[in-house]
This record gives sequence, C-alpha cells and structure tokens, in this order.
Amino acid sequence: MDLTIISFILGFISTKLFMGFFKGMLVQSGIVRQNYMGTMIPVGMGLVFLPYIIVNACIATYFFDEKLVPYYVLGVIAMSLAGVVDDLVGDRSSSGFKGHFKALFKGTLTTGAFKALFGGAVAFLISLSFTKDIGEIILNTLLIALATNFFNLLDLRPGRALKVYSACCIPVLILSSEISRLLLGGMLASALAYFWDDIKARTMMGDSGSNVLGASIGIIAAYEFGMWTKTALLIALILVHAVSEKYSITKIIENNRLLNYIDRLGR
Repeated sequence: MDLTIISFILGFISTKLFMGFFKGMLVQSGIVRQNYMGTMIPVGMGLVFLPYIIVNACIATYFFDEKLVPYYVLGVIAMSLAGVVDDLVGDRSSSGFKGHFKALFKGTLTTGAFKALFGGAVAFLISLSFTKDIGEIILNTLLIALATNFFNLLDLRPGRALKVYSACCIPVLILSSEISRLLLGGMLASALAYFWDDIKARTMMGDSGSNVLGASIGIIAAYEFGMWTKTALLIALILVHAVSEKYSITKIIENNRLLNYIDRLGR
C-alpha cells in the first residue's frame, strides 16, 4: 500500500481517537467561547491536529532524507502556538491588520499583532531554509504568512475553513512530490476527522487550528511551486486580505447564492 495512503488512514483514525480527550480537557479547563449562534462551546480544538503532525513527521523522517520535514513541523507548531495565545487571551476590540497595527503604534500589543509579527518571523525562517535568493525568500515569507492568516479569516462559520482547505489540498497534493504528499495528506486526514464536530458547531478549532491549516498548505506551496505559481497565489491572497479589511467575508458569501449554498451545506 502507498505510504501516503497509510499515513492518511492513520491520521484519520488517530485524530478521531484523540478528539474526545481534547474536548474534555478544554471543557474541564473552562476554555469555552460563545459561537456565532450564542452557544458556549470548547475553543482551541485545533490542538487535536498536533499529535499526528509529530507522528507523521517521524514517518516522513524515517523514509525520506529531506530538510522540509523539520521546518514543516516547526512552522505548523509555531503557528498553532500563536493561535493558542489568541484563543486563550484574544482581545476582539481590534480587527484586521490595520486595526491591530494601529493599536501597536499606540503602544498596545494585541494578540492579532503578536500573531502577525511572530507568524511573519516564523515564515521568514522557513523561507531561508528553502532558498538563498532574496526575492524568493520575500515571496515565500509572504505566501506562508498570508496563507496562514487566510484560513483564520474564513473560520467564522462552522465548516467553512475546513471545506476550503480540503478543496485547496487536492491540486497541491496532485502537483507535489512524495514527501509533501505524505506531510499534507496526513494533515488533511486529521482535518477531515475533525470536520463533523466543526460543521455541527460542537467545538471550535480556533486560531490554534486555522493557523495550522494555513501554515501546512502555505509551507508546502512555498517548497514545491515555481516563482510564477507562487506569485499568482500571493496576489490572490493579497486581494482577499485587502477585501477583508473593508468588507465582511461572511456577508460576501451570504450575498452569493452558490457560495452561500456551499457554505451552509452540512450544517
């Protein structure tokens, strides 16, 4: 059996098994938040992705001798850590890059600004491991950082970020090398295992989960794709972020019949 398929099966099963334990831990610790319907549910369930990320990295390290693996693990765990900070002590008084950096310039460090600065530094470090070309380093850094935040922008309704993530993973998996398919395939398996709880609004994966989704696919894209493809992806991400600064992504989706249908499917 193909190694990627084995990893996918292991990722799905192990994440399913861990979910009850993580949910219980969050509830007992009082880490709950009101969702868009006003219901108090556990937040930070994205932590359930981390155990299999480590296991999958061990599998990848055993079968492949590639520098991608440690940097991939570093990136997704570091981005998840930044998300945990926001899930636990996040202040919603500021929103968007403009709001967070405006507060920073006034002397207040918001969790959003911390995520942006810390995430940018992590993305830069990972980019340095792939190339020494200054232009490509900058391109990779922006791609990883904005991909990470992109799924944070989407994670405002049950299942939305996970649906988009699943759709984005398909072409990336098809076009990537075996090591990248192994890493991203394992992450996709964990995301699909968690999907039903998320779309039924039983738990929220929070920034600790949405950051992992974005970082995982952003790092693989930066590692695998050529300059033109990465430039096109970066332009698309910049446009989405620019729109989100002025308009509500949720409102845009709700006002489009097809997007709204897909968004609500399964709830």
